[in-house]
Amino acid sequence: MDENQTVKEAKDTLLMAAEALNRLSINFPIDFEPSVKLLTQCKRLVVTTGVGKSGFIAQKMAATLTSTGTPAIFLDPMNSLHGDLGVVSKDDVLICYSYSGEANEILALIPTVKNRGTPIISIVGRAVSSLGEVSDLTIVAPIEKEACPLNLAPTTSTIVAMGISDALAVALMYEKQYRAEDFALNHPAGSLGRRLTLKVSELVLEETKLNFLKINASFKEVIFSMSSTGVGAICIVDDAMNVNGLITDGDIRRAVESCDGSKLVDLTAADMMTPNPISVALDSMAVDALNLMEQRSSQISVLPVVNEDGRYSGIIRLHDLIKAGL
Repeated sequence: MDENQTVKEAKDTLLMAAEALNRLSINFPIDFEPSVKLLTQCKRLVVTTGVGKSGFIAQKMAATLTSTGTPAIFLDPMNSLHGDLGVVSKDDVLICYSYSGEANEILALIPTVKNRGTPIISIVGRAVSSLGEVSDLTIVAPIEKEACPLNLAPTTSTIVAMGISDALAVALMYEKQYRAEDFALNHPAGSLGRRLTLKVSELVLEETKLNFLKINASFKEVIFSMSSTGVGAICIVDDAMNVNGLITDGDIRRAVESCDGSKLVDLTAADMMTPNPISVALDSMAVDALNLMEQRSSQISVLPVVNEDGRYSGIIRLHDLIKAGL
């Protein structure tokens, strides 16, 4: 087989899908907006169903809706005829997937669903179909041909069905004013979830909360305090626990390099510290601390943490933010 022809066929497959989606965006389904309104008003579950490749799309749609604020489940059409239809109520909305609109397994469950008063949305590829005729709303997502060289295997049609499904899900998110914070609550283990839920207070190093020095602390005291925590930094505070300065390993090194060896023991915290360092609030999101560290001309690896009154509460490290998955 000609390798160049193989690559050309592969590229044509992507191009056909892109062109089909573009045509659909131009000739947008008439029942799309009413479908969004119906789904927005759904009182209980959105139930999706489909056979074969359409079934996989229906499963993905249920998963997408559930994770974006619209509770949904997938109903296997064969099992539905043997008891699983019990999950469907009049307060649900049923979305049926069938490119031909003639899938017997889907059509067989329609009478029972309609008797319960459950509204039905069908997503089909043909303007006229048996499924479309018995549905309350019909979203037609046609294609000119499948990318399959035999024009048989569902290829372009599945991409288009997936595309219009994602469009429905996104439109629903917009209608419901679904926020990133809401998304995070449904994805607590994901990176976005951590970014939107993890707070600085959860990452403040315990060993630093009570380990701080006053501005007149000696060189020896600074070294001892730095070594006792192993954090690589020590905060300098006043009597009211306001942060006056921050001393890092780098600050000590620079102080030593610029000091006459005989005067080293005379150094105090005031001689070594970076005065008025950037700090982060205890109740801030951890990602805000990360941004404070990284979005600078010269990055820093530690930040003093202060409470709502501006008092010293500990230190947070870049290492711990990264370790937390931010």
